[in-house]
Amino acid sequence: MNMTQAQEWLRSIPESFCKTALTDIDRTLATIRAEHDVIIPLAIESGSRAWGFPSHYDCRFIFIRPMAQYLSLWPVRDVIEIPLTQELDVNGWDLAKAVRLLLKGNVVVMEWLSSPIIYGMDTAFQTQFMALAHRVCSRPLVARHYLHLGEKQYNRNCNGQGQDMRLKKLFYALRPAIALRWLRLHPAENVVPMHFPSLLRECELEHGTVEIIDDLIRAKAQTRETRLVRMPAMLDQLVAHEFAYAHEAFDHLSPKISAHAMTEADDFFHQQIRSCHR
Repeated sequence: MNMTQAQEWLRSIPESFCKTALTDIDRTLATIRAEHDVIIPLAIESGSRAWGFPSHYDCRFIFIRPMAQYLSLWPVRDVIEIPLTQELDVNGWDLAKAVRLLLKGNVVVMEWLSSPIIYGMDTAFQTQFMALAHRVCSRPLVARHYLHLGEKQYNRNCNGQGQDMRLKKLFYALRPAIALRWLRLHPAENVVPMHFPSLLRECELEHGTVEIIDDLIRAKAQTRETRLVRMPAMLDQLVAHEFAYAHEAFDHLSPKISAHAMTEADDFFHQQIRSCHR
């Protein structure tokens, strides 16, 4: 299946990117297109590396199947997963799944749409999908998603107990807290920046706090993610405060998805499917 419409294709890969890993990812995406007969309008790097933390490679993509499969009584899986290797983790979601999760406040889709590392992207698709996110995403649902992600790690690994924890897990608690702070400071916004250093710059943090976080980022880049560290007291207080504020600000708000948002999502989905099969 081939995209027949005129499109502008974007690719954005850092100079420091491992050439072998890039070749493997490109080859894997080409194989997926051929074997599953899908269009992939968006393929990006997700997770730690795209946040600005050197790590292994997490390629994520959104795919669109042939029209007949959307009309069939026997729908196929809405995910495509490739077996993990030591360096690569490659999997993707059907567009329908991605749109539904976006409406539920799942921040993963938003992060894919704003990743700075792009293996291949139809710019019109990304622009229209991101515009949909800004129009229909519920701030309470987005906040609750970050709160759930962050508290799960915080309560399990930190919670002011002064215990050592894996460096990777520390950021799994810290980053959602910083995202919640960003939402608090930007009351008209609902799509949080993905790139962590950029996010920090927009959060009005004290200089000493930023220095501590920068030191942890450097440590993550230079050592194994399994290294044990202790959550600095200043960051522990920051995380606890932002989670508490988020509960106060968002717990009482309705998580219901509006009928208007559902209609807009339907329209976007139909438009993309039709565009791919002209």
